[in-house]
Amino acid sequence: MEDCEGGWEELRKEARKIEGDLDVKLSSYAKLGGMLSHGGDARVEGSWKSMDTEIELLLEKLLDINDSMSRCVAAATSTTSVTQKLARHRDILHEFTQEFRRTRNNINSMREHAELLTSVRSDISDHKASGSSSPAASLLRERGAIHGNIAHMDEVITIAHTTKVALGAQRTTFMEIQGKVKQLGDRFPAIRGVLGAIKRKKSKDTLILAGVITACILFLIIYWLSK
Repeated sequence: MEDCEGGWEELRKEARKIEGDLDVKLSSYAKLGGMLSHGGDARVEGSWKSMDTEIELLLEKLLDINDSMSRCVAAATSTTSVTQKLARHRDILHEFTQEFRRTRNNINSMREHAELLTSVRSDISDHKASGSSSPAASLLRERGAIHGNIAHMDEVITIAHTTKVALGAQRTTFMEIQGKVKQLGDRFPAIRGVLGAIKRKKSKDTLILAGVITACILFLIIYWLSK
């Protein structure tokens, strides 16, 4: 019994250590799987596979230790406390095993989904590439470009025609105004005479102003030379 009790304690100590390692590794395993399912590189995939193998080995080792503890308990007179502790270790092993399988299945499902999306996108890209390089697609593309150029030319021609019409209308308006002014002058000679007088007076004033400016300049030159 004493040998069994000593072996029991050693087995429990080893079981608790493995349980702690499994708790840490399962958390890291889930994180690596999440990174891998979102397009992780080869290094992440290698780390994930390595940890997957390590967790499997730890679970197998913990199962062996639980079996050894069960044999130890069966070979000796066990108390209720020992039986409860053994049951707790079995529950922990079951929980870790279920969590590992569930996480692995989820990660594999996400990886398959990501690979399927990548494959579909690749097929679509290949289809577009092969379609764009076909003669029919090239002809359609050239035809579209020609139609676009023709539409642009039509737009330019329309703008030019509109501008021509506007300039013609302005020219007609100016000619009409000029004709009306001439008719007004012919019908009212007095007005034409007044306009002529104003024009002559303006010319006379311009000549007087030019003479005054010239005289001032000459006076300044003579004054400067006499000094």
